[in-house]
Amino acid sequence: MIKTALGQDSHRFETKNLSKPLILGGVQIPNETGLEGNSDADVVLHALTNAVSGITTVNILGKKADELCIEKGIKDSKIYLQKSLEYLNGYKITHISFSVEALKPKLAGYIDKIRENIANLLGISLDCVAMTATTGEGLTDFGKGLGIQVFVIITAEKK
Repeated sequence: MIKTALGQDSHRFETKNLSKPLILGGVQIPNETGLEGNSDADVVLHALTNAVSGITTVNILGKKADELCIEKGIKDSKIYLQKSLEYLNGYKITHISFSVEALKPKLAGYIDKIRENIANLLGISLDCVAMTATTGEGLTDFGKGLGIQVFVIITAEKK
């Protein structure tokens, strides 16, 4: 049996804590201001976690992530992703495709590192993780440089 799910997330750039690092797909992007959020605000991993929830029907972001972040002080989005993977019930993620909309940062130099990190986190082949980036021609706040939006579609197969 095969399932497919869509995940999305978006965050504005920090305007108060300008020293917060920008983390995308578990990779720190140097010399860039981070995103607003209680956690590290890794919009790539949040979108992926939401997509996994689309496979498992168990929502992690929201109440469960708030408990981890606010009550236990766990701000690393990799932990939220790992929590979502606990509910796969015999499904294995076989393919992931991300689409990132942002004016900044320019991601071309980081896409391969992000893909590699996600492949390692999930234990899948690098050629099963795709990522594209666009400015969206400046039509949205993301394309105007106010934040980052990510869509991801995943495919999972029951083994």
